[in-house]
Amino acid sequence: MSGAKVSVWRQPAQVWAVAFACVIAFMGIGLVDPILPAIAESLEASPVETELLFTSYLVVTGLAMLVTSWISSRIGTKATLLTGLALIVVFALLCALSGSVDAVTGFRTGWGLGNALFISTALATIVGAASVGSAAAIILYEAALGLGIAIGPLLGGILGEISWRGPFFGVVALMAIAFIAVMVLLRGGEEKRTPVPLSAPFRALRQPALAVLAIAALFYNIGFFVLLAFSPFPLGFGAMGIGLTFFGWGVALAVTSVWVAPLLLRGLSRSTAMLIVLPLLAIDLLVAALVVASPAALVTCIIVGGLLLGLMNTILTESVMEATDLPRSVASSAYSAVRFLGGAAAPPIAAALWHAFNASVPFVFAAVSVLVSAATILFGRRALARIDAHEADAAEKAAAVLVGDAA
Repeated sequence: MSGAKVSVWRQPAQVWAVAFACVIAFMGIGLVDPILPAIAESLEASPVETELLFTSYLVVTGLAMLVTSWISSRIGTKATLLTGLALIVVFALLCALSGSVDAVTGFRTGWGLGNALFISTALATIVGAASVGSAAAIILYEAALGLGIAIGPLLGGILGEISWRGPFFGVVALMAIAFIAVMVLLRGGEEKRTPVPLSAPFRALRQPALAVLAIAALFYNIGFFVLLAFSPFPLGFGAMGIGLTFFGWGVALAVTSVWVAPLLLRGLSRSTAMLIVLPLLAIDLLVAALVVASPAALVTCIIVGGLLLGLMNTILTESVMEATDLPRSVASSAYSAVRFLGGAAAPPIAAALWHAFNASVPFVFAAVSVLVSAATILFGRRALARIDAHEADAAEKAAAVLVGDAA
């Protein structure tokens, strides 16, 4: 290796265009979070009906992930990215103009399709086009994710104070900007496309390492989305209060995903790191269950949860990229399809448990799910030998890029 320093921040224009679009896309997720109680009130919907806004979106996102690699291998990455962004713009606008919670829920399915086309292709594009190794490129992707998730709720809170429709109009404007950025900046000829069979993601899930990671991510995502989608209800804050809370959550997630995760992986294998972080996340969720009646304590648990979720997001994403020799788009699509289905189930189940019992039970449900994720990693560890064997070089490179080599 030469002595020249490689910086994760020195990337081709196409990487920055996609990373910028990722920031906007992930802002779109958090933008809606602060207005969930307002939607329930304004459209006279129950919390369970309101949480279906996440479920319809995530179910379609997950299922569509199974065909995104097939589509992108035929029409190209740029066309796939632009199609996804265009669908999000159209369906976010339809959500903003809707007059019932059923209509919003229905239009969120189209939004989910656009999200699937964009997200799975974006990650593969960044990793493939980056001027540094896959671990550092993933750090860049996670930085975009964290920045978007942090800013989204804050902007959603500001717009939500005006109207519950405001954040949806905000998504339309932001996604339109992202569409223009990708269209203008993602230039140059694409590599020769090799058509991917429609069955590729299904066959990918037969590979033990990817199957273990996908199942673990499914249960982990339940914990993630209970914290993200259910917490606004017991907090009892207005849109701005929820926005500020999840701004803090997003900042915490960004800090650990970009800076702390590479440091953690310098001394630990990926599977060991996950077996440490997941139980800590379960403990945090159990504490949230105990203090749910105290807004200040619950906010603290949400922020701590963000710190732990940032670690897991980076470790899981790196693990999937190294788990197989399959094309990254195929591995990403197969894995994401399964994990998004876990996220889809979590919000309405959490709301139903709240109404059947009390506000503590959804957090207990989330904690148990996270422990199931940890058990999956533990008992499937033999299948994960490959991700641990690849850990040292990738993690050291990412750490050096971000925190060392000040030459």
